[in-house]
Amino acid sequence: MTATPVLDVLEELITTVVGPNAAAVDAEGAFPRASVTALGQQGLLGLLSAPEVGGLGLGLADAAQVVRRLASACGSTAMVVCMHYCAAAVIEQFGPDETRRAIAAGTHLSTLAFSETGSRSHFWAPLGTATATGDGVVLNASKSWVTSAGEADSYVWTSRPVAAPAGASLWLVPATTDGLKVGARFDGLGLRGNASSPVSATDVVVDASAALGADGGGLDIALGVVLPVFQILNSSCSLGLTDAAIGAAIEHVTTARLEHLDQVLADQPVVRQHIAEMKNRADAASTLVDDAVAALGTGRPDAPLRMLQSKAVAGETALDVVDLAMRVGGGAAFRKDIGIERPFRDARASAVMAPTLDALQEFIGRALCGMELFG
Repeated sequence: MTATPVLDVLEELITTVVGPNAAAVDAEGAFPRASVTALGQQGLLGLLSAPEVGGLGLGLADAAQVVRRLASACGSTAMVVCMHYCAAAVIEQFGPDETRRAIAAGTHLSTLAFSETGSRSHFWAPLGTATATGDGVVLNASKSWVTSAGEADSYVWTSRPVAAPAGASLWLVPATTDGLKVGARFDGLGLRGNASSPVSATDVVVDASAALGADGGGLDIALGVVLPVFQILNSSCSLGLTDAAIGAAIEHVTTARLEHLDQVLADQPVVRQHIAEMKNRADAASTLVDDAVAALGTGRPDAPLRMLQSKAVAGETALDVVDLAMRVGGGAAFRKDIGIERPFRDARASAVMAPTLDALQEFIGRALCGMELFG
């Protein structure tokens, strides 16, 4: 299946499953299981999987389009798929064929378990331990936020190395492993259906073959494989939320009337100016993200910088656009049926999701000044 048919299939799923379930997912804080199952059945969970294991064999640009379109319909579903693709990118390179084939078949949902209670959004500094024991490894950690916690089939898990003097190690941990415990059910402001909760590991035993890459090499994988995918797909989620807010705002201002003037709201110049500003900001951010994808795909020298900028710019733009959409909608925008307040809430997450907006600005500044990111 090529990119165009994938998007055609996605559009049908959004019309028949994702969109119709989005309001309930948000209102009830329910994991979008029906949407995830439908995406899996149509092969979209295996979008990044190689054809040799039954996947679609598509790339980051295609994944970005999928996540963006999903976010315009349901931010929670988009974030679940975003984190699945991040985990799948690692598993595709370092994981067992059995899991790769299950992902390609759409029967296996994975996610990242990086951020920890002690180091919070500093995902590059795991505090959880991995201790060799016989033929296995014992994991102990307190993960602070894991998307799809208790819903995914596996976690791509970070820890301190078993024996290497520095760095981190990655593990493929089945969600059914004894000793894993999911914390309290997520009941948050936005992205309410993404099942983001703490997960703890108490003497969790995995086989040594569960290692994803070399002991101590996990940070290199996290930065070289995971971060580019996460940055672009999180950016795409932000762009999809701006698409939703702009579309809902335009629908509102072109139908809501000022009866005493015999006009719609869009007849007011200030309203049109706000709509134009929203679209200008969104398109500028979209262009930068597209350029970041192109830079990564061609190995351009500025690819690391563009990759860092993508989430920072798209996330901040989404905050500005959805805020303006609320102003354009006025009091009506506070109603759920108008379709603006949900992306307004969902867009808040990007600024505090590791790497946070503040951290990204620091990284970008360091890169521009020729300094090491973690100096």
